[in-house]
Amino acid sequence: MELTYRPRRLRRTTALRSMVQEHSVHASDFIYPLFIHEGAEVQPIGAMPGANRWTLDTVVGEVTRAWNLGVRCVVLFPKIDEELKTEEGEECFNEKGLIPRAIRRLKTELPEMAIMTDVALDPYSLDGHDGIVSSEGVVLNDETVSQLCKQAIVQAAAGADLIGPSDMMDGRVGAIREALDEEGYENVGIISYTAKYSSAYYGPFREALDSAPRAINNSKPIPKDKNTYQMNPANAREAITEAQLDEQEGSDILMVKPGLAYLDIIYRLRQESELPIAAYNVSGEYSMIKAAALQGWIDEKSVVLETLLSFKRAGADLILTYHACDAAEWLNDK
Repeated sequence: MELTYRPRRLRRTTALRSMVQEHSVHASDFIYPLFIHEGAEVQPIGAMPGANRWTLDTVVGEVTRAWNLGVRCVVLFPKIDEELKTEEGEECFNEKGLIPRAIRRLKTELPEMAIMTDVALDPYSLDGHDGIVSSEGVVLNDETVSQLCKQAIVQAAAGADLIGPSDMMDGRVGAIREALDEEGYENVGIISYTAKYSSAYYGPFREALDSAPRAINNSKPIPKDKNTYQMNPANAREAITEAQLDEQEGSDILMVKPGLAYLDIIYRLRQESELPIAAYNVSGEYSMIKAAALQGWIDEKSVVLETLLSFKRAGADLILTYHACDAAEWLNDK
């Protein structure tokens, strides 16, 4: 048989492969998640090799390093001292709290870096849930949204560029948008955790923030998981419903979390919406790669870059990843 079309013709050399490459990854695609705490020392996170809890002083240097590598956005997550946690998470809207101080410090030292924040109660809650837990053990939707609006306003006032509601309460995007606009923060964007699944991949993250559900208050039952508000991993069509609602309510960017196990969801949302799509390369995905690399079972650089490329191929515009600085260095060396 005489072949008339040979796809390998365009794979023959590096130059030819580059010419027809459909997707690429750049450092400016990354949003770098950073954990911060009130302590005086940088604390390595056991379940996330290479990741740390930064202090207010040291996080400035890490953000500067990311900027110099081409990363243009970071997202801040707080490890809150135990004595500040309450059942309703009031510390989340303390104007002098850890996150507002961190935002102001970073905006003073590196004003051009975009700052994204997390809006949810779990780091601030005695119960470890993203919302207020009632005496009957129910995570309350509307009461939680009221707290989240206060949190978002405080973060915007401190200088946040993007507010990231990760709580999965119904209607929170619209309520936050309205609250921000009423306070004069109409230029602050919302990057909503649109399709956030109740996933086993979050384990290392919850260790980093000590934010897993827990029954400290014995006077009420505490749900052992987040299944009543985060999405069922078995559902795909539901993600489209969530995306349509977030878009209608004023979200500027839609996010899928986790990323790697949910590439099909990223693809579906890309077909449904013209808004930018973000993928969260979550802690469990990061830790699996790190663990295998430390054992010498995989080539870390190759696997990380291939993983990040998969998010772009599925349709993501932005990638939240703990690999951000390493990947940026590798891309710069190409």
